[in-house]
Amino acid sequence: MAVKFGFTQSSINIIILFMELSTLQKVAIWILPVLFAITVHEVAHGWVASKLGDKTALIMGRLTLNPLKHIDPIGTILVPGILLLLGGIVFGWAKPVPVTYENLNHPKRDMAIVAAAGPIANLLMAIIWAFIAKLGTILVQNDFSWAFAIIYMGQAGILINLVLMILNLIPIPPLDGSRVVSGFLSARAAFKYNRLEPYGFFILLILLATGVLGSIISPILALLFRVIAMIFRL
Repeated sequence: MAVKFGFTQSSINIIILFMELSTLQKVAIWILPVLFAITVHEVAHGWVASKLGDKTALIMGRLTLNPLKHIDPIGTILVPGILLLLGGIVFGWAKPVPVTYENLNHPKRDMAIVAAAGPIANLLMAIIWAFIAKLGTILVQNDFSWAFAIIYMGQAGILINLVLMILNLIPIPPLDGSRVVSGFLSARAAFKYNRLEPYGFFILLILLATGVLGSIISPILALLFRVIAMIFRL
């Protein structure tokens, strides 16, 4: 995905070159960042839940970085692939890690913490990918032309993780943001709020089709990407 946020001239040049890559090259660059972003997001939910009393994900073998345990054919492969080909904002999802609400030590509070773990993991991964992109720029400056692939992959990693973080913090059930909001509501209000969950996917589709979702995500994404690019001098 070409993101014209413009930071340094070298960053602009890299983005221009990225736009000229073939579809196969773009897929090769995006596949690892997408798989890691989605997989680690789900593992973070399960790992935090296990620390707060619920071992469901651990028992079911979902606390693993093996992407085969988390892949959802539509959310992990089809949707990101189509969005990449269309040149839009790339995002996706994996099979949700199971969390048994009643097993948590303090269910209402802990569920909000478990929900927040996914977006926090994406933020940390965005920073890790920024280090990788920075390494690539250093190698390129030392005439290692093959390192452009590392820069591209690093930038893709930053973008997909920031998108997943922002998207999941939108307070529409069943996104993570709604779980966090529920933790601050009364039991009665949380119950009514969470009844929107069966309609959440359709609400997101409408927001996506009308461009509202993009208008929500894009400015925040641009700001966060700009901050990371400035910090790491990308």
